[in-house]
Amino acid sequence: MSGSVTERIQELLRASGIAFTFKEHAPVKTSQEAAAVRGTPLHEGAKALVFAADETTVLAVVPANKRVGTRAFKRAFGIKNLRMVTPDELRELTGLPVGAVPPFGSVLSLPTYVDSGLLENERISFNAGSQTASIVMACRDYIAVEQPTLGEFAAE
Repeated sequence: MSGSVTERIQELLRASGIAFTFKEHAPVKTSQEAAAVRGTPLHEGAKALVFAADETTVLAVVPANKRVGTRAFKRAFGIKNLRMVTPDELRELTGLPVGAVPPFGSVLSLPTYVDSGLLENERISFNAGSQTASIVMACRDYIAVEQPTLGEFAAE
């Protein structure tokens, strides 16, 4: 797959026969701003964060009204050291700015970990590789195509 992260996600979904809605909007940086501009409930957002986990880099996805509980994440997956990457590291690793990371580690060559609380949503919405592009799709379709590692690590 070539092209931008946004294009690669759309290609992946189309190739998998998955229905989705693509929206372009004003630039957003926070989950709250994204939910407002999309007109979707905050908890339906799939917040994707990149972490340095021991010797590897991972993508952690939680409902947008929660945060990654680092203690719970480390306990769930047997990780000793966990820290969020800096904005500079993020750009170097993914080519993306903060607020643009999609919940598709597969497109970014990162293992994806999803908090099982996200599965309570019938649909999810997320920034699709840009602060000005979002996708809304069925959560079950996301899980089917991404095949993430599931665990319980979201915190209030």
